[in-house]
Amino acid sequence: MTRFVQSSQLAAPAREVFAWHTRPGAFQRLMPPWEKVQIIRQEGIGDGAIAVLKLGPLQQTWVARHRDYIEGVQFVDEQIEGPFARWVHTHHFEPRNGAACVLEDRIDYELPLGKLGGAVAGDWFARTLARTFRYRHATLANDLERHNSAPRTPRTIVVSGASGLIGQALCAFLSTGGHRVKRLVRHAARGDDEIFWDPAADRIDERSLVGVDAVVHLAGAGVADARWSAARKREIRDSRVLGTTLLATALARLPRPPSVMVSASAVGYYGAQAVDVDEEARPGDDFLADVCVAWEAAADPARAAGIRVAHPRLGVVLTPAGGALGKMLPPFKVGLGATPGDGRNQVPWVALDDVLGALHFALFHPVLDGAFDVVAPDVVTMSELTQAIGRTLGHPPHLHVPATALKLALGEMAQTVLGGARLHSRRLAAAGFHFAHPTLPAALAHLLGAGVEGAPDFRSGDAAPNTLPL
Repeated sequence: MTRFVQSSQLAAPAREVFAWHTRPGAFQRLMPPWEKVQIIRQEGIGDGAIAVLKLGPLQQTWVARHRDYIEGVQFVDEQIEGPFARWVHTHHFEPRNGAACVLEDRIDYELPLGKLGGAVAGDWFARTLARTFRYRHATLANDLERHNSAPRTPRTIVVSGASGLIGQALCAFLSTGGHRVKRLVRHAARGDDEIFWDPAADRIDERSLVGVDAVVHLAGAGVADARWSAARKREIRDSRVLGTTLLATALARLPRPPSVMVSASAVGYYGAQAVDVDEEARPGDDFLADVCVAWEAAADPARAAGIRVAHPRLGVVLTPAGGALGKMLPPFKVGLGATPGDGRNQVPWVALDDVLGALHFALFHPVLDGAFDVVAPDVVTMSELTQAIGRTLGHPPHLHVPATALKLALGEMAQTVLGGARLHSRRLAAAGFHFAHPTLPAALAHLLGAGVEGAPDFRSGDAAPNTLPL
């Protein structure tokens, strides 16, 4: 039997950290974005509760049963079907002076194929556990800090675009913070946590919006999902303008409207500008800039009704789970990464968890009214971005894709790769927001699970502590 132990001191009481783990979305927040995991069934963490997952590229079934539940102290999950000969994971929460605690994740496991499995894969799996739990503990510490910096009264928050890359992560983040999340969906509502809407048909279930405290509006067709035909450009624009108009108008008609509508926009508002710009800059003169101007204006009915409307202009959101980074990673992993164009264009990037933090911050800080940029302080060019990805993965890029080739392949959509403005999140900084991942190398190390200092030297029966000062 091999034992892995990772412990971290967290700036929150044990009962609060334990409660975080009991809420919907906890598993999603803890799962590293580089893992391919599908949740089939999840019953909670009480004694006898079952979790069924599909893991890895082969989608192997993992079934775990929870046991030894002691509220505020510990819970255990044990594999009853899956890839290991044995797996018992104990989550233990130890109070420290009332306002802090130590979280210990202790895993006793046996690899398949006995000694042969240990000889072949033991060191590799030790490194895998180290990088996974390093990510988990860092993410948990950051999430707790975000939630503890805001009012603790639970809110009812409506999220549109909840099935998207940002929306899924945001719903999990808000739920673990104790908030009640309602998702706007385009099918008949299947429970009181769903609200029907159909922007194309100008339909929304207004009655289900009654009593809502806040709205985060993220819905919109993917900008880089398909080549920009005339029809696709209409879809990109209409999905944002029609949806925002419908939602803002419905909120304005409520007898008690929500206090805030955080309605997404994008840094495409600025077009490609070589000089430093901030929220006071004029919009660009291309397609995406025109879309962003109309997108933000579509929220005017909510503004007119006295709802505080905040427009986070999101930068290039980095996560290996999808988006730009998700598309770039496969060639980089095999040493075929390339820099688009000459690499001199600006890339206003931001890590996904800082997007969640900024959206959450906007919900609770009235000073954020109107547009504000959500981009990391570390301003980089495309060449610097690709070099940083390559260094993190151990495969620096030596290739360039000519701009002319990109324009032939992508058409007008090539501006999403070759354009960009040099931006600064001045309004967020002035409001007191801090980025958990302000620099690109550190952000990539966290997102890709790099930076773990070697594999622990595990021997059967030994503990291998990895203590992080979080």
